[in-house]
Amino acid sequence: MSDEAALLPKHVGYIVDGNRRWAKKHGLPVYEGHLAGYNALKDIAIATLQSGVKYISAYVFSTENWKRDSDEVRRLLSLVLRLVSSDVPMFNEYNVRLKVLGSRDGVSPKIIKAIEKAELATAGNTGGEFALCFNYGGQLEIVEAVKKIVQSGVKAEDIDEALIGQNIYAPEMPPVDLIVRTSGEQRLSNFMLWRSAYSELLFLDKPWPDMTNDDVAAIMKEYSRRQRRFGG
Repeated sequence: MSDEAALLPKHVGYIVDGNRRWAKKHGLPVYEGHLAGYNALKDIAIATLQSGVKYISAYVFSTENWKRDSDEVRRLLSLVLRLVSSDVPMFNEYNVRLKVLGSRDGVSPKIIKAIEKAELATAGNTGGEFALCFNYGGQLEIVEAVKKIVQSGVKAEDIDEALIGQNIYAPEMPPVDLIVRTSGEQRLSNFMLWRSAYSELLFLDKPWPDMTNDDVAAIMKEYSRRQRRFGG
């Protein structure tokens, strides 16, 4: 492994925040903020993977987001559907494998079918993995993992960290090396709780729609300065 590759995070997690505030600042409807965020998400995802990162995850719709205004939820779901349907050719063009992490409870059959089709269509791509965290909650992910373990009949004394890690969503995805949150908020908001035990955290003041490829370069540079200790 080259020195440059050794300094890159293997997995970057993005907490996509600030779409609504961006829209308000520009005097636009909330949907325009989400649309701008959707466009930025595609650009940032591709730029991050092209920088040499192997896995990225993006928190695009939490289990709590259903509580928002019904029209906003409907429009958010339409953008998620676009990502896993109309945008699949783009992921194939860039050789990106798409995964969707989260619960399927309450999700329309149309979206579930599109998710399954997109994952299958991109399964053979080798240029990196892009995980959309949709209808996702970090606590729920752990609960569902524990339920699977209990249902399999494993004895309590045989449950350890490795076994739980094998039963979370997309267990092949490694721990998150770096979590980036935009829009100035400094919290995880139930994102990647199992995989973030030793994550580096980076909080940016700018709203998500203002993110550019230059920010990706700056994020990689900042990570290379960090000294990770993993509790040692």
